[in-house]
Amino acid sequence: MAPNQEIVDENYAAFKKMLPEIMLQHAGRFALMHNAGIVDFFDTARDAVIAGDHLYGNGKFSVQEVTLAPLNFGRYSYA
Repeated sequence: MAPNQEIVDENYAAFKKMLPEIMLQHAGRFALMHNAGIVDFFDTARDAVIAGDHLYGNGKFSVQEVTLAPLNFGRYSYA
């Protein structure tokens, strides 16, 4: 199941607001996002997706890489 675009957009907007603060401790990691909040940080996108699928089900979360140049590619923010 593809991620819900509304969920992704809401999470991404919240992520952008938090980015300056989280860059200090979590640069290069991956944030698991749910309900416009960060649930946890992971070393790999794969680990974040596995945790998100387990906790919330497919399509009900998003993953963003903590980087100074955030890009929104939907559920995953890396190329």
